[in-house]
Amino acid sequence: MELGISTFGEIIPDNTSGKAVNAHRRAQELLEEAKLADQIGLDVYALGEHHRPDYLISAPEMMLAGVAAVTKNIRLSSAVTVLSSADPVRTFQNFATLDLLSSGRAEIMAGRGSFIESFPLFGYDLNHYDELFTEHLELLLKINANEKVTSKGKHRASINNLGVYPRPYQEKLPIWLAVGGTPTSMVRAGTLNLPVTVAILGSAPENFVPLVKLYRDSARKAGHDETKLQLAMNCHTHIAETSQQASDEFWPTYEKLMTKIGKERGWGKLTREQFEYMRSPQGPLLVGSPEEVVDKIIYQHGLFGHTRFLAQTIAGPDLSEDQLMRSIELFGTKVAPAIRARIK
Repeated sequence: MELGISTFGEIIPDNTSGKAVNAHRRAQELLEEAKLADQIGLDVYALGEHHRPDYLISAPEMMLAGVAAVTKNIRLSSAVTVLSSADPVRTFQNFATLDLLSSGRAEIMAGRGSFIESFPLFGYDLNHYDELFTEHLELLLKINANEKVTSKGKHRASINNLGVYPRPYQEKLPIWLAVGGTPTSMVRAGTLNLPVTVAILGSAPENFVPLVKLYRDSARKAGHDETKLQLAMNCHTHIAETSQQASDEFWPTYEKLMTKIGKERGWGKLTREQFEYMRSPQGPLLVGSPEEVVDKIIYQHGLFGHTRFLAQTIAGPDLSEDQLMRSIELFGTKVAPAIRARIK
């Protein structure tokens, strides 16, 4: 099983156009986190795209290019690229360039995004949410497979036998689909024989078992070998020497994040009791000692048989960078070896 880190690059907004101290500091921290992940032998480093003041990364391929310069082996992925509101040609060019810079380590994780700010920002109609993703994904896959492409677009200008450059260092860029739990997305991914990353961020892992089955069934019905499908699980993760220490370190930052998002989406306030339940053996949070996190990844593997796990970190003013770096270190030096010994 491949093991990696994903992050959205949370920051405290600077609210200024110059001397963006917090953003600058967070960018440097992300480079150090990626360097550490590479040095301790993790397989993937993934950065998510957002267009909000409380997240640093609006152009993951740019940040990943910086990571490429300070790492040697770790694969570099978006988590996600909001493909509905991104131009597929430019997306391919950016990641192909990243692939050349990194000697073949670039990946695209394409999704529709959990927030909608990019749609008005780039002039797209939110009513075309599904149509945009379908059209842009079809074009991206076509560009990835062919140097010259012809495409008739409804929401994007058509292309008539034009080349898209540069071409990547790899034969093709790995393109994953990111799914939050929508059955139609799983059917699409299986039918297209594309690898999938499932975000398990609030609901119990067992609730996703039918979706994974749907993914594999859809691939088989489309004539693909379901045993060769790549599947990743992505969960909020924080590790410390003891279970209680991990809980105490992570709770204040997690509570503030969920409260903020909850106000936007009409959720109730998260309690500490609910948080503790979520980090129980069958819960969605991997917050605990190395041994607890190992057990939860093994438990999830029993449910899904996945080939990759991404530990999504969260930064915040109540969680120091030293604590975050220690969590990554424990993931790479304690959790990863134990998982690799038990899952080949």
